[in-house]
Amino acid sequence: MTDEEARREVVRYWLDQAREALASVRSESAAGRFNFAVNRAYYACFYAASAVLLSEGRKFVKHSGVRAALHRHLVKTGRIEPDLGRCYDLLYQRRGQADYAELVTFDQPQVAEMTRKAGEFVSAMERILAQAT
Repeated sequence: MTDEEARREVVRYWLDQAREALASVRSESAAGRFNFAVNRAYYACFYAASAVLLSEGRKFVKHSGVRAALHRHLVKTGRIEPDLGRCYDLLYQRRGQADYAELVTFDQPQVAEMTRKAGEFVSAMERILAQAT
């Protein structure tokens, strides 16, 4: 397997992870586990962004690196709408609250909106990857 084939395989893996996380958002929300659904919404976006960035030869260890690269290489260049960058930032913030802040809870309407935004974000990353092939 060449390096390029290996990279494509990992890109597919991250995109699959994004889709799985998005499905998990829906099942966690349906079960009333809203904070965990927020976590999964963020990770759906994180995995999808990671797939796009890796497809372009960019790999990051930290969440902050993916976030910065998303803005630098996708938002500022006009490849995605600024709203999608703000969506990523919001989910990044909400995931931190859901996972680490005491006494923070989310409700069904909030999670429904985050689910919608995460779905739009993942779809945008899928379009970028489809255009690259």
